[in-house]
Amino acid sequence: MTLLNYIGSSLGFKVISRAVAISTGALATSEAGQKWLSINGANVRRCKSDIVITISDSHASQTVGISTKQCSKKTPTNAQLFFTTARGFVKLLRDNGIAVSDAALSGLREFCGDAGFRPLDNAEILATRIVDPRRFFWEEIDADARDEWEVTLARHQEKITRLLLQKAYIDDPFIPDFITHKTKLANDWHTSEVALYSIDELVKLSCKYQGFVRRPYRVNKGSYRDPQGVQHLAPRFGIVQMQRGGQAQHPEQLQFNLEAGYFYGLEKLSD
Repeated sequence: MTLLNYIGSSLGFKVISRAVAISTGALATSEAGQKWLSINGANVRRCKSDIVITISDSHASQTVGISTKQCSKKTPTNAQLFFTTARGFVKLLRDNGIAVSDAALSGLREFCGDAGFRPLDNAEILATRIVDPRRFFWEEIDADARDEWEVTLARHQEKITRLLLQKAYIDDPFIPDFITHKTKLANDWHTSEVALYSIDELVKLSCKYQGFVRRPYRVNKGSYRDPQGVQHLAPRFGIVQMQRGGQAQHPEQLQFNLEAGYFYGLEKLSD
């Protein structure tokens, strides 16, 4: 009811007489049979929205997409926002009118650890390397490429944030209009804490929160722990964290996360 009231208020509905919700999760989990859903006459095969809701009053109806995030830990954790590759991210930006040079693409492939762009692929670099040989860190990638990325992410922060929140598939008929985020583990719905935003509101608050920054950090676990005194720089813009995925099944992926507890930081902006 909280979600419906928030959507209705945002859309200017004084009274909601009817609401119909469809989960798109079946598109991702279905292993056999039908690979699409029919929503308002549209055959949906891939969708960035996790739920599609149609609300109606006595005069009109409107359909909106909802992106859902949830945390099952006692304290808020990072929430995955967008999962792609260096080439996939550059294509997304170029397809939406943001220029990215081939040199910048190569620099991002260094950051992701694409085959052919790793320290592992250069015997001279590898011979003296004391940190992770599977990728270059942000401060190590080609300087011109890094400068271009930092200017691009700062100059187009609002547009890029919106693309990450809404765009995943070219043929997606129901991009998210709202996001609902269960912030942490709750024993029951009475104690459940949920953050709600329209995408427009979240993008604006994210840009207000901060511009492009580089956060220092160290690798303190895993097979390639940093030696004493070594630290790296992580690219951030607004509430978005940008990092190499590094998962065993997707070693070259580029991952964007929502900063852990971002909703508490955004709440302070309206105080």
